[in-house]
Amino acid sequence: MAKRDYYEVLEVNREADADEIKKAYRKLAIKHHPDKNPHDKSAEEKFKELGEAYEVLSDPQSRAAYNQYGHKAFDPRARAGAGGFARGGGGFHDPTDIFREVFGGSSIFEDLFGGMGERREGGAQRGSDLRYDMEITFMEAAQGCEKDVPVTKLDQCDICQGSGAERSATVKKCSTCGGRGQVISSRGIFSIAQTCPRCEGRGQVVDKPCAACRGSGRRERSSKIKIKIPPGVDTGARLRSVGNGEAGGHGGTSGDLYVVLHVKSHDIFVREGDDLICEVPISFIQAALGAEIEVPTLTSVAQIRIPPGTQSSTVFRIKGKGVKNIQGYGWGDLLARVVVEVPTKLNNAQRAKLQEFSELCDESVNPIAKSFLERAKNLFRV
Repeated sequence: MAKRDYYEVLEVNREADADEIKKAYRKLAIKHHPDKNPHDKSAEEKFKELGEAYEVLSDPQSRAAYNQYGHKAFDPRARAGAGGFARGGGGFHDPTDIFREVFGGSSIFEDLFGGMGERREGGAQRGSDLRYDMEITFMEAAQGCEKDVPVTKLDQCDICQGSGAERSATVKKCSTCGGRGQVISSRGIFSIAQTCPRCEGRGQVVDKPCAACRGSGRRERSSKIKIKIPPGVDTGARLRSVGNGEAGGHGGTSGDLYVVLHVKSHDIFVREGDDLICEVPISFIQAALGAEIEVPTLTSVAQIRIPPGTQSSTVFRIKGKGVKNIQGYGWGDLLARVVVEVPTKLNNAQRAKLQEFSELCDESVNPIAKSFLERAKNLFRV
């Protein structure tokens, strides 16, 4: 089925500003959120569609690409023909993550969904997601690598196994909420359900909380998490390590760890998409007479032939020697841009030979200069 227009999805016109787009997303995302529409597949699909539309239209660069090329701007197969826009991290982000970013965390659930947001039966609560910014080298990004991520986070208590209670503890119904896990408060004509402050939504309390974690079921701990960085990533790429965020409360599932990558610059290579650009100095003699030269690549060296009369800034393309496409669409190319190096220090003998060479040359030796002078003279003709 063809994708709907993103402006139509958010119910805004194409001239809508950033605030209007955000306001429209907030309204519709709440309406179609899966927690508010359990077991409704159509609401879930609309929620995903809203997240995708908002992610594109809330970013000026993505929006400009979409306005020009439509959905083809984000299709790698159409990118070459349509001049498409390459997303830094590859693909769209989780719609739930986008929802959290827009609403600033899970507090929105407390107000709109009766405190049920991320909670599950028995007061279980999903753990918080974590973000770690990692700097890697250019070669690590291009070739891929494995890294250890040091994190200090709330993990499941190893004494009570996350229950928050001593082994001999007695469990009883919470007297504050009557076992419901929620308390009702009135605000004018509205009745608002909120998480019970005593049992924290579990509906039960224990008479002997775990001494190690003070009944929370979680303890702070430092550890290292190994992640695999695929070849071809670039600055801004976000890797998701499922279940390696903070432990959930009261037996809830753990959050995720998001690693945001920052790639250092390289001494030789500059990256443009999946292509690499490398400036290669050659001598005046090599440029004039032609030569075979070596050009560095990511893994070794490549030979290229410099034809006689090569000008500075001429680019030679070496197929398949760029960076691997993160989405699996082959490899980029290496673009070797030659720069003719002019001698800066000459001895008397060298200077004399160049002077002799200059006297042997006429206008035909330098056709570009001759053409320029002729065009410059035309500027002053009436």
